[in-house]
Parts: sequence; structure tokens; C-alpha cells
Amino acid sequence: MNPPAPAPAPAPGVDEILAQARRLREGIPGDIHEHLVESLYADAGRIAERSVSRPDRPARPTFDRALDRIVTSRIWGLPVMLLLFAFMFWLTIAGANIPSQWLAELLVNNGHPWLRGLADAAGFPGWLRGLLVDGVYLSTAWVISVMLPPMAIFFPLFTLLEDFGYIPRVAFNLDALFKRAGAHGKQAMSTMMGFGCNAAGVVSTRIIDSPRERLIAILTNNFALCNGRWPTQILIATIFLGSLAPTHLAGLVSAGAVAGVALLGLGCTFLVALLLSRTVLKGQVSTFSLELPPYRPPRLWQTLYTSVLDRTLLVLWRAVVFAAPAGAVIWLVANVRLGEQSVAEVLVAGMDPFGLALGLNGVILLAYLIAIPANEIVIPTILMLTALVARLAGVGEGAGVLVHADSPALVGEVLRAGGWTVLTAVNLMLFSLLHNPCSTTLYTIYKETGSGRWTALAAVLPLAMGMALTYGVATVWRWLAG
Repeated sequence: MNPPAPAPAPAPGVDEILAQARRLREGIPGDIHEHLVESLYADAGRIAERSVSRPDRPARPTFDRALDRIVTSRIWGLPVMLLLFAFMFWLTIAGANIPSQWLAELLVNNGHPWLRGLADAAGFPGWLRGLLVDGVYLSTAWVISVMLPPMAIFFPLFTLLEDFGYIPRVAFNLDALFKRAGAHGKQAMSTMMGFGCNAAGVVSTRIIDSPRERLIAILTNNFALCNGRWPTQILIATIFLGSLAPTHLAGLVSAGAVAGVALLGLGCTFLVALLLSRTVLKGQVSTFSLELPPYRPPRLWQTLYTSVLDRTLLVLWRAVVFAAPAGAVIWLVANVRLGEQSVAEVLVAGMDPFGLALGLNGVILLAYLIAIPANEIVIPTILMLTALVARLAGVGEGAGVLVHADSPALVGEVLRAGGWTVLTAVNLMLFSLLHNPCSTTLYTIYKETGSGRWTALAAVLPLAMGMALTYGVATVWRWLAG
């Protein structure tokens, strides 16, 4: 028979705890005890001197406090934020031009003809060479050359701001706006990440603890113009809107138009968040304690690792996986014929009435339909389809081969020959903002939510808004013109 277990020792009372503390204190030599007390008081004095303001002596200024008085100010906080991110976007766009041209020269101008010659030398049938080289390879090369440089610039810059401690200040500045829209203040950070890539922005919503508010952030992230849509916005604004102004103001008008579309996207983010929080995602806005970390020097190597491996290459790989089959589809619809016309020409003719009612055309609708895997190949697809449908001689290298335009002037000539007007350009910029997310983002939304229903809503909601807006603009435009 086992002996009974000993009874647990009673918990010490308050008097016993105090007695133990006294014995511990008495066991410390007097000089050491005085040194510890003086050290504690000195630390408390330094903290109070930095933190507590008195009528006769204000708190001692520190770097963190001085900088926060600017970047979190009710007056200067938002303007500083807008200027900083505008500089980041400009640096991303301007800085990506040269490496994008290098990659396009290497992969498109040189790599594509070399692979065509290699396929011919290997005895590939024409259809197989076209499908693999003109379709799969060329679309993938376009995505890499257009998508990689902006992400390789934007993501490290964003990560540097995170390491420095500025991004939590962005959430602090925008918390009130998102709260009024029924969303979470941390959505500001995922929205800013969406300007680099919507798929990465969706992943970054993991910082939001509330499932309801995280879902709102996921469903509205597509309204942030990703780097795949910036080239379309800039090119169309330069060709059609900048040309309306005097030469010395053309750049300013184009930049203002692109900035206006980006701000419209932010407005749509707040509007849709408000509607969702009042309807299908109704609920109480959660409160959260946002700790503003101290500013600290960014860690360069960790920043490069995090931004390049964890963000840039991951998102680029997902885009390539979806772009490769899209290239095959683009080549097939342009080369498979139904009687006297290709499948592309039949589809464009069928979509034209609906597209023209939206102030667009059938070419644009088909390009967005078959280029859904990546926004980066929309403009090359539009140029190829325009040359095919309008039967423009000397443009591109044949049906199904994406067109690489060497200058905005050449793009403008091709598009105007396809019947484009200023209305077409304006509505394309609006539709580029408000349409379904790319397949990479939709796949990421499904992975993050685990729901086909929410993924479908994320696709249909911006598309419906884009069609409604472009139809309204086209109706008003024609009424004013006629």
C-alpha cells in the first residue's frame, strides 16, 4: 500500500513575503545597497527628464520625439506620408525603367529570336514553335521584364521603412479614416503593400487579428494600383492625355492623371470597406493598442533577404506559373481559325458592342479576359490584337506574338489606327483600376480565406464597379459631345 501523498505546502502570506524581502535586503552590504538604490533613482530621473514636462522645465527633446512631432502630427502627418510614398512610387517607376529595358532586351528582343531560330533548327513544326516560343515563352519573358524590377525596388524600400519604424506611424495616421469606414487601422499597411503587389498586400493582412476586418482588407486590396498596372496607366496617360496639353505641361498632366486614378482607388477602398462593414461584414470595429516602436537603423542584409526572397521571388514565381499558360491561350486564339477568321477576331467582333457601350472596345475586353494571369501583358496583348483585327501591316511578328513597342509614339499610332479616342484612353485607365484581380491575387485570396465564395466576391465586386463607372463616364461624355 502506497503511503499517502504529502499535503501541499501552504502558500506564503503577505507578511512572510515582506519578511523574506527584508531579510534579503539586510543580507546585502550597505555600500552595494546604496549603489543599487542610487542607480534606480538615477534611471527613474533620466526617464522622467525625457518623458515628463513641467511648467518650469519641458521634457528633454529626443530624436524619436522630435521626429514623431512631424510624422504623427495632425497637420503634417498625412502630407509627409503622401510625399514619402509619392517619392517611393516615383523612384520605383523611374528606377525600374532601365533594368526593365535591359531585361526586355535580353529576354524579348534577343532571347525570343534566338529561341525561334533554335526551334527551327531542331525541326519543330510551326504550330509547336508558335505555341511554346511565341506563346508560353514570350508572355513569361514579358512578365519577368516588367514585373521583376519594380518589385525588386519597391519591396526593399517598404521593408526599410518597416525596419526603421515608420510603417506603424502610417497606421497611426490613417487609423481614424479606416475606423470611420468600419475597417482596421492596420489595413493602412496592407494597402501600402498592395501598391507594390496586390498578392503581397493580401498576404500582409495577416497582421490584422480580427477575422472580419482582415476579410475587409483582403476584399479591398485590389483597389491599390499594383506595379503591374502602373505601366498601363503611365503609357496611356502619356499618349492620350499628355498630348492634350502644351509640351512643357505634358508630363505634369500625365502625372496628375495617374495620381488621380491612384487616389480614386484609395477612395474606393474606403467606400467599399464602409459598405461591407454595414452589410455582409457587419460588426463592431475592434480596438487595438498600437505601440510605436523606437526608430532604429535598418538592417540592410536582413531587409534584402526578406524583401527579395520572401516577397519578390515568391510573388514573381506565382505570376510566372499563371503567365505561361496565358501565353499559350493568347497564341491559340490568334491562330486557331473558325472559317475565314481567327477565334480572336470572332470574339472581338462579339464583344465590340458591349465594349463600345462602356467606352472601351472588344479588343480591350478580350485582352483583359485572356491576360487575367498578369496585368503586365495587357498592353502587349492589346497591341497584338489591334494589329490582328485592324490588319495593320508591319506591326509585330505575326498573329499571337506579343508586340514590343519601342516608343509611346508607335503605340499611339497603332491604337489610333484601331479606333481609339480620348474616351477610350480615359476609360481604359479607369477599367485598369477597377476590374477583377489577376489570377495570382485571386489564388492568394483563396489560400488566405479558404473560401471560394469570398474569392468570387473579390473578383466580381471591382469588375462590376468598373463596368458601372466606365458606362457612366461614356454616357456623360457622349451626352456632352453630342
